[in-house]
Amino acid sequence: MDANQKLVGTLAHSAMFQRYAHAFNATTGLPITLRPVETWQLPFHGKPRENAFCALIAAKSSTCCACLQLQEKLSHDATTRPATRTCAYGLCETAVPVKLGMATIGFLQTGQVLRQPPTAAAFQRAVAQARRLGMDLSGPAARKAWFATPVADPKKLDAITDFLAIFAEHLATHGNQLALQTANAEPPIITRAKQFIRDHYREELSLLVVSRSVNTSLFYFCKQFRKATGLSFTEFVTRTRIEKAKNLLLNPNLRVSEIAYDIGFHSLTHFNRAFKKILGQSPSEYRDTLPAMV
Repeated sequence: MDANQKLVGTLAHSAMFQRYAHAFNATTGLPITLRPVETWQLPFHGKPRENAFCALIAAKSSTCCACLQLQEKLSHDATTRPATRTCAYGLCETAVPVKLGMATIGFLQTGQVLRQPPTAAAFQRAVAQARRLGMDLSGPAARKAWFATPVADPKKLDAITDFLAIFAEHLATHGNQLALQTANAEPPIITRAKQFIRDHYREELSLLVVSRSVNTSLFYFCKQFRKATGLSFTEFVTRTRIEKAKNLLLNPNLRVSEIAYDIGFHSLTHFNRAFKKILGQSPSEYRDTLPAMV
């Protein structure tokens, strides 16, 4: 987990966000979450006001594939400004960027709403979409959940987005304060070194190369890096590469060997061994647990 992910996690558990989320749930009847830019989970699953129909979809990995695809596209669209996307089942979600300086560190997100009142025809299209992915949603529970889905016309959706944008500014201010506290706790050379590794993880990295990038001696850098991160330099680089691999494995068109070499491993065997050591399963086994990105 990098510094931005930790910061978003801290903000999400803050009293400020919890109070806002409670008020937002009560006022709009919609779910809300604050999530990091990169996430491998459905943002509203298990949260207050989660749409009951979406909860059924999330119960099976094959049917939530379209939901995960939506999160990927929404993250891309909302990098610099608020964005709304409609999923394959006809429900839309809205994300607003939360920034730290010029960088987007996370998103305030709401949704699981229909833009128009639910109809029998729209329900049948959603049922057909789920059936193609091996799930039967034609029963009374799914039908009841569908017709209980909140409706937000364009005007209401714009107003909700404005609320999120205003609160995102407050979160950004609070985030900046927390980031300064964190920066003071971590040596600047470590912060710069981490960023150098994230920027050059595909390349041949060594302690010497990275220590030179932050203008410090090899011995001092090695000692400070382990003290600040709790990991050896090699462990940190490996974990950085594995995190990148997890994202690439969502693409079924990429072979595991291609991914291994793309992220900086020179041996498929080494990649498989490192991946399993960190995640407890091989890259192929991990891929089988995820819906593939199209």
